Amino acid sequence: MLSARSLFQEIVDNDDAFQLFCSIAASGETQGGWENARIAALVPDSMRDMAPKIARHGADEDKHGRIFNALLRRRGLPPVPVPPETDYTMLLERRGIGLPHAKLRRGDPLTERDIVVYLAHSRVTEQRAADQMDMLVTHFGEHPELGRAIRLISKDEDNHLAYCHEELLRLNRAGHGRTIAAVLRESALAEIAIHRDVSLAVMAHMGRLLHWPRAKSAALATGIRGMYAYERLAGWHRMVSLEMPERRDALGGPATTAPEFA
Repeated sequence: MLSARSLFQEIVDNDDAFQLFCSIAASGETQGGWENARIAALVPDSMRDMAPKIARHGADEDKHGRIFNALLRRRGLPPVPVPPETDYTMLLERRGIGLPHAKLRRGDPLTERDIVVYLAHSRVTEQRAADQMDMLVTHFGEHPELGRAIRLISKDEDNHLAYCHEELLRLNRAGHGRTIAAVLRESALAEIAIHRDVSLAVMAHMGRLLHWPRAKSAALATGIRGMYAYERLAGWHRMVSLEMPERRDALGGPATTAPEFA
């Protein structure tokens, strides 16, 4: 029987598959860390109070990248190149979602609209990250090798999602509501398609590494496409709603460290 738990267990038990999984995860988190650090440095003067939270977000993402690399080191495995078809962050950028890396590299000051776009895009992607980490905690939160890392990252992702909700609601009250609604919808519809494509690509690579029979790979691909169909019909709406989180100021204060993994 195919299940998220059984599939991930196969990946964890195989060095080649685990190496690819951690390499993809580390690369994505490190890219997110760089993006947030650049945005924090370029925040417009009218929003400078947000810079420490954006920087904290970036520090968390960078920490997650170090954690995944540390999990590889514990097995004596080096990172491997990330196949471009599995690069979630870059594929989103190519679809015009979020702030272009070229703009962040140039160092031009950002506008208030840029920050609204960044937060709306983050609200969508952090929902995906929080959901995925919650699933991993459910099945592997007590795993002797992975449990502590998964729980730590999951807590951070919950904080990131709470921060996005709170800041977007504040900006909505400040008059940015129309832009927020438009960017949330555009980001969500693009993200679910990119997530489908990346999931199919990752499963194809895992299938080759784990020597899955054709029927198993086909069943997984059907499941991924079925989930996309559901999200395209109705599921994307949960990625664009905004509600005040239980935990306020979730990214206030300094970033937490993970010395046992770094």
